[in-house]
Amino acid sequence: MFQKILIANRGEIALRILRACKELGIRTVAVHSTADADAMHVRLADESVCIGPPASRDSYLNMHQIVAACEITGADAIHPGYGFLSENAKFADILAAHNITFIGPSGDHIRLMGDKIEAKRTAKRLGIPVVPGSDGAVSDEKEAKRIAAEIGYPVLIKASAGGGGRGMKVARSEDELFEALTTARTEAGAAFGDDAVYIEKYLEKPRHIEVQLMGDGMGQAIHLGERDCSLQRRHQKVWEEALSPALNADQRQKIGSIVANAMAELGYSGAGTVEFLYENGEFYFIEMNTRLQVEHPVTEAITGIDLVHEQIRVASGGGLSHTQSEIRFQGHAIECRINAEDPRTFVPSPGTITHFHTPGGLGIRVDSGVYSGYKIPPYYDSLIGKLIVHGRNRVECMMRLRRALDEFVVDGINTTLPLFRDLVGNVDIANGDYDIHWLEKFLAREAQQD
Repeated sequence: MFQKILIANRGEIALRILRACKELGIRTVAVHSTADADAMHVRLADESVCIGPPASRDSYLNMHQIVAACEITGADAIHPGYGFLSENAKFADILAAHNITFIGPSGDHIRLMGDKIEAKRTAKRLGIPVVPGSDGAVSDEKEAKRIAAEIGYPVLIKASAGGGGRGMKVARSEDELFEALTTARTEAGAAFGDDAVYIEKYLEKPRHIEVQLMGDGMGQAIHLGERDCSLQRRHQKVWEEALSPALNADQRQKIGSIVANAMAELGYSGAGTVEFLYENGEFYFIEMNTRLQVEHPVTEAITGIDLVHEQIRVASGGGLSHTQSEIRFQGHAIECRINAEDPRTFVPSPGTITHFHTPGGLGIRVDSGVYSGYKIPPYYDSLIGKLIVHGRNRVECMMRLRRALDEFVVDGINTTLPLFRDLVGNVDIANGDYDIHWLEKFLAREAQQD
């Protein structure tokens, strides 16, 4: 087991990792920018190192400063959390060259799954169902027209190196194809430094279903069920739940086994999530995230398995602590992402939190690194905390969530809490009857009424 782990992240996920390390008896190092000197994980870590000014590129994305912090403190492993350097193959390679363990998959697997085109090819080879579309990057408009005609309109143009909805455009006819192709390429080049795009069939009313997996890097892998992440705004997840209200036990077992078998064949190590669009009983692979997900707590709630513990165990060579037959799903869990944003316009709302009170009681978990008097900096992601609620079934979970939202108080800044109070009382949400477009339509209706 590791003696000391450096946490190369900030906010709630840094605190989440720190707690796991303490439970395992591992010493911790917090790195931070000057803007995060008073962050909770910095206060609680055994050691801390300032790695630069507020801008991410000068601090949390500064590989050389982070490696130097390891060498100064004697940390023998790095946990990257999510975001920042968590899916950076070069960073994983640099750590390997310095004999520092990267708590995550190999650089080769990060590189493979980070390229959307190669990831799709690999998924298809491993027996994972994929969305019909181009086999690789589309080189020109003529090729795009041919492929779109073969798979049928509407089609989706996607950045090969993309994510978060950038470099993604829909064309509903041949007349719209050229503009969509050009715009997607321009956005992809600006956002990722790579303007390669590919084409997929656009599904009209799919759900976003993702399967959580763990691999030991030695040919063994298991799945821990799925999460339904269909409530999204601009391709950004807002509300996640496990298990999905749209799947039955047979569908769950089938897609979970496909994913676990594929990752075992790949020799994948650590936590990963294979994401699908699901429509009319069919699953279509869209991408794989080679890291811990923001929404991992809902999986922990229904399985009782600490995914960060598992990541650390696997990275240290300890293998998986559970076999597939030992995995049991208990009850239902929902996570709401509480952001420092206006609940209607979603404009960021940095500032000082004057009062912070979290809900409690059976089945309630809040992952947050903020506190009363904490100043939300304007430099980073607006997530300030996650409310995770667990119940014996979905009905109990929803009732508990309603109560928890009423207890949650964050004063001094705008937050998205009012949005979730609206959602928890909505009939469609109560019935689990929604798809990836539902939330944006709901927000549009609310804006018209205002």
